[in-house]
Amino acid sequence: MVDIGPPPECWTRRHLLGLEELSAEEITLILDKAMVFKEAMTAGRKKIPLLTGKTCVNLFFENSTRTRTSFTLAARRLGADTLDFSASTSSLSKGETFIDTAKNLEAMGVDVVVVRHRTPGTPQLLAQNLRCSVINAGDGPHEHPTQGLLDIMTIRERRGSLKGLTVALVGDIAHSRTARSNIWGLKKLGAHVIVCGPSTLVSPRWAEIDVEYSYSLDDILPRVDVLNLLRIQFERQFSRPFPSVREYAHLYTMDAQRLAKTKDDILILAPGPINRGVEVTPEVADGSHSAILEQVTNGVAVRMAVLWLVAGERGKGEGGCVAAGLAPRCSSI
Repeated sequence: MVDIGPPPECWTRRHLLGLEELSAEEITLILDKAMVFKEAMTAGRKKIPLLTGKTCVNLFFENSTRTRTSFTLAARRLGADTLDFSASTSSLSKGETFIDTAKNLEAMGVDVVVVRHRTPGTPQLLAQNLRCSVINAGDGPHEHPTQGLLDIMTIRERRGSLKGLTVALVGDIAHSRTARSNIWGLKKLGAHVIVCGPSTLVSPRWAEIDVEYSYSLDDILPRVDVLNLLRIQFERQFSRPFPSVREYAHLYTMDAQRLAKTKDDILILAPGPINRGVEVTPEVADGSHSAILEQVTNGVAVRMAVLWLVAGERGKGEGGCVAAGLAPRCSSI
């Protein structure tokens, strides 16, 4: 028997647009529920039909492997129907607006829109124009809240409380939506955050919100508890931020020599896709300090929790849990 319970009364949000707007309590609620879903799946519960009758559409305008697939798996494991939208074969090519396309999908009975778009603010725009729930799966360089949540969940599983931990985000901070979601979530849960990378990609203005910045990975390594290695996002850049990939790798690749300078229990994360030999070498990516594949596993659990919170039926939750063979618990996290 798995104790899920209906969405708690303390969760009142219809959308998940970013971690900047969430409280520490709301972030913790998502993480706690994701852990329950993960434990259920680990115990062999591949189907937990709490969203039976709901329909989720993946409205992706940028390529994706992990995010799109895990949202689809998460929805199906909760019993929802899923639809993958293809922009290239839609009426957008005939001149239909983005909002009209979304409204037409909603008119077909869609309950949740999971959107990824190159333009920052797109999920907020949808939320203002749709009655259904909207989940941000990445809006340009702005935020990627479920990636931030799964990164934090992985740290919490390995290290317990985030309070007092030093977490370094290394790489293309300027264009990284993952970095921004991590920063908001980590700070709210009590971690000290360092952003590190070339001066062209790391602004000293991060210090204005109490985020430390550094241009030298080697300088910060001895005092870091967690390293999150970010991809260089050439697709978002209009000029070359450093002379060559080879030079970047020389200064910032996490390899065995740099690993030897870290704490014995250093935790290595990477949101993916990883470029082996650029952000991280194979022996580190596949080594005992790496939790990269754990992040992928946790992504399904986090997205199940988010879908259930934004789309679950309050007031009908207990009946839904009984039908799913789950023990109801109406008020506790």
